Amino acid sequence: MESLISLVNRLQRACTALGDDGEDSALPTLWDALPSIAVVGGQSSGKSSVLESIVGKDFLPRGSGIVTRRPLVLQLHRIDEGREYAEFGHLPRKRFTDFAAVRKEISDETDRETGRSKQISSVPIYLSIYSPYVVNLTLIDLPGLTKVAVDGQPESIVHDIENMVRTYIEKPNCIILAISPANQDLATSDAIKISREVDPKGERTFGVLTKIDLMDKGTDAVDILEGNAYKLQFQWIGVVNRSQADINKNVDMIAARRREREYFAQTPEYKHLAHRMGSEHLGKVLSKHLESVIKSRIPGLQSLINKTIIELESELSRLGKPVATDAGGKLYMIMEIVRIFDGIFKEHLDGVRSGGDKIYNVFDNQLPAALKRLQFDKHLAMENVRKLITEADGYQPHLIAPEQGYRRLIETALVTIKGPAEASVDAVHGILKELVHKSISETVELKQYPSLRVEVGNAAVESLERMRDESKKATLQLVEMECSYLTVDFFRKLPQDIDKGGNPTHSLFDRYNDSYLRRIGSTVLSYVNMVCGGLKNSIPKSIVYCQVREAKRSLLDHFFTELGKREANHLGKLLDEDPAVMQRRVSLAKRLELYRAAQAEIDSVAWSK
Repeated sequence: MESLISLVNRLQRACTALGDDGEDSALPTLWDALPSIAVVGGQSSGKSSVLESIVGKDFLPRGSGIVTRRPLVLQLHRIDEGREYAEFGHLPRKRFTDFAAVRKEISDETDRETGRSKQISSVPIYLSIYSPYVVNLTLIDLPGLTKVAVDGQPESIVHDIENMVRTYIEKPNCIILAISPANQDLATSDAIKISREVDPKGERTFGVLTKIDLMDKGTDAVDILEGNAYKLQFQWIGVVNRSQADINKNVDMIAARRREREYFAQTPEYKHLAHRMGSEHLGKVLSKHLESVIKSRIPGLQSLINKTIIELESELSRLGKPVATDAGGKLYMIMEIVRIFDGIFKEHLDGVRSGGDKIYNVFDNQLPAALKRLQFDKHLAMENVRKLITEADGYQPHLIAPEQGYRRLIETALVTIKGPAEASVDAVHGILKELVHKSISETVELKQYPSLRVEVGNAAVESLERMRDESKKATLQLVEMECSYLTVDFFRKLPQDIDKGGNPTHSLFDRYNDSYLRRIGSTVLSYVNMVCGGLKNSIPKSIVYCQVREAKRSLLDHFFTELGKREANHLGKLLDEDPAVMQRRVSLAKRLELYRAAQAEIDSVAWSK
């Protein structure tokens, strides 16, 4: 089971290194799910002495007031043999064999974070101790609880420390080691008070009673140690720490532990409890319990890790790939993103995505309706026909049929078709622009590069405008062609009898009578309607050929041509990703690496067990 605690130690370190503490992420954190033991106690409760007794070394800073101003994650590793040494998480390649230097480094590292003020910080210090005389165990030493601010401390220090302690111990996976001095009323114990708030049933709290040897004569702590005064799920453990005189005399831990065992074995009140008293027993109990908790949490850890890996991969996918560093990589990346956009645009036109059907609506509804609104019959009203025929004859009336009048009537009617034709071109252009903007918004890869998104949009619109201009030329030419050359067969098939104005012997006056002019208007209207019906079919073909087809074929050809001419720094400007997004991707990638490594390690431990 020793590998379980070592595994948690490694994961805790990795979590801290990657900032996996959940403060800036909505994702669940591995740190919160890892079982830990938090050491809680008031100032001068003997908390530091308990930790040193478990380790068997003097290594913690001492003094008056708040000495512990940052959480200390103390990871104990039992080794088979060799010299004891310590390593700090912030100095991974440096071994400390002098534990006085360890004490100094804890103070120095605290000052680096907080300055030489009395401020506190929630950023933990990681300290690993390797020794043949320790059990595998991880403890988090938290700043001592206090009731008043002293020595220039801010007034908020009391609440700041309490809030920091609470953030650790309120997590359901945290085991609370509540340190209380026996020579004070348990009802006033800071450790018991705060642990009761987060663990009212005492299901994850270990009570440790210090300074038993300093109690007033005639009093003892048996009621507390037997669980009668304040009941917890786990048995209370009493310890006898070194006195200040012992510390001043540098009494070593081996002698102190021996004296502690002798005290409980020889004191009549505690003799029957001696087998479960002392710092050595405390270390073993905590180690065994931590192993048990870790083992029970493995299925939950596996579930959390698997779920988080999926969420991290999903978010990384949403953020897109990181920007390439070389010019060739950047060019390839831009072209790939633009091709994705182009593919989405084509899908809209081809009906895979919505929007392309609006173009057909222009041809099937808008164009016919616009042609119908031209009202050629009004244009060919009697007075207008008379006016145009007379003007076309000039000073010399027509002899057989008013050919110039016919042409002028037809031309003036057909010219009006240019309006609906141009409107159809503009309507399709508007739809294509709308599809471009829609495709850009649907291209996830473009969202992370604002400059590229703008440039692609501008290039696409410019291309569509060129296509629109060509389409207008071609479409208007269709109308102009109909104006420039009339379909002769239509007029050859017209009857040339006397009733229809074909008799050249009629007088000039008769040729301008209402019946005659009405017949001319009817003939012209039939011809114009015939031409209009043809244009209603040919205008959409011209528009599709010049705009829709070209947009599918070469929407961004000019963009690609210009892109190949750009230098590396210009390519880099197109890939101007938000620095916050870049940092987020790096952070997520590191977390994903952590969770994948954790997944492999936890799975291997789970299988081995």
